[in-house]
Amino acid sequence: MNFTHPSIRAQIVSILTAWGMPKHLTDITAEIMVETDLMGVDSHGISMLMAYEEMLKLGQLRIAGEPRVVRDFAATALVDGADGLGHPAAAMGMRVAIEKARQFGIGAVGVVNSHHFGAAGYYARMASSAGLIGLVTSSTRGILMVPTRAAEPVLGTNPIAFAAPAGPGHKPVVLDMATTTVAGNKVKVYHLNDKTLPEGWVQDEGGRPVTDSRVAMDYVFKKKEGGITPVGGPEHLGGHKGYGLALMAHILGGTMVGASFSPIRNRTQKPDDPNNIGHFMMAIDPRAYRDMEEYTTDLDAVIDVLHGAAPADPAKPVLLPGEPEEMMREKRLAHGIPMPQSLIDHVRAIAGRAGVAYELKET
Repeated sequence: MNFTHPSIRAQIVSILTAWGMPKHLTDITAEIMVETDLMGVDSHGISMLMAYEEMLKLGQLRIAGEPRVVRDFAATALVDGADGLGHPAAAMGMRVAIEKARQFGIGAVGVVNSHHFGAAGYYARMASSAGLIGLVTSSTRGILMVPTRAAEPVLGTNPIAFAAPAGPGHKPVVLDMATTTVAGNKVKVYHLNDKTLPEGWVQDEGGRPVTDSRVAMDYVFKKKEGGITPVGGPEHLGGHKGYGLALMAHILGGTMVGASFSPIRNRTQKPDDPNNIGHFMMAIDPRAYRDMEEYTTDLDAVIDVLHGAAPADPAKPVLLPGEPEEMMREKRLAHGIPMPQSLIDHVRAIAGRAGVAYELKET
C-alpha cells in the first residue's frame, strides 16, 4: 500500500509530540524523516519510530533535548545535541556550517551528545541547496562492520555524505553511503518486507553469508555474534576501503567531537545512558577558490560527459550519484510512499501506545 507523504508527516509529528518533543523540534525531525522516505531510503524514515520508541522506553533518549552551540571559534563550532534525536542537532550543525562558510569560505561543525540522525545525505543537500559543497560523517551506536581479517564486528556503518551544487538545469551531485555493504537498518526493511537478503550483506560468527532476513536481524541487532561486511566484502579491495572510510568517519564524527566509540562505551553503559553519537558537518563555498560561474560551468561539463558515456544497457541511461534518489522522490510525490503491512501494523501500535490517532492515508 502507498500512503501520502503529508499523512506520514502528520503521523510522525503526532507521535513525537505525544512523546514530549517541542513543536520546533518535531517539525524539522518529521521533515527529515519524510524526505528520507520520499527518496527511497526506507531504512531511515518512518520505520525508525520503532527504534526511537525503544530508546525512549529505556530512558536513553531525552526527547525534549534542546541542541545548542557550546563552542564557537571563527570557522568552527561544536553543537551539543542534549541527548535528543539527532535530526534537530545535525540540522543546526549544518546551518551553522553554512553560515560560517558564507563568512569564511569554509565551516566545519561538530555535534556531540546526539542520537540517530536519519540519512546523512539530507544534511549534505542542505549545503548544496545553499550553493555550497557539503560533507557529512557520523559515528554510530551499532557495532556491525567486520574489519578486514577480523572474525567479529567492531566498527559501525559510519555513513559519509557529500553534495556539490551544479549550474542551472543540473541536479547537485550527491553521494550518500554507508561504509558497509548496506546500512544495518536496510536489513530491517528486508525483514519488514519478508524478503531474502542478497548474499554478501551479512555474515554469521563463522564468516558464512546469511540470507534469511529474520536470522540476519539477530546478527545485525546483536542477539548473535556476526555482522555486516565492509563495502565490497572483506576479501576484496572495496572491503579495505570501506573499513578505512568507516574509521575516518568515526574519527571526524566521533573522536574529534567527543562522541563515544561503541565497543568502549558498551563496557560501562547502563541501559538508560544516552548513546552519545557524534556527527561532523562541513560546508565549503566554491567562491573561496574561484568565480562561482566558472565552477558550475566546469562541473556541468563533468556531469554532461558522464551522462554521455555509452550505457551498458541502452534502455538504462547512465546515472550520477543522487539521481536515483531524485527520481524516486518524483515518483513517490506522485504516487505515494509504499509501506509493507508489517510496518503499518507497527506504526498503528506505536500511535496507540502514544495515545494518538492513526493518521496514515492511502493514495
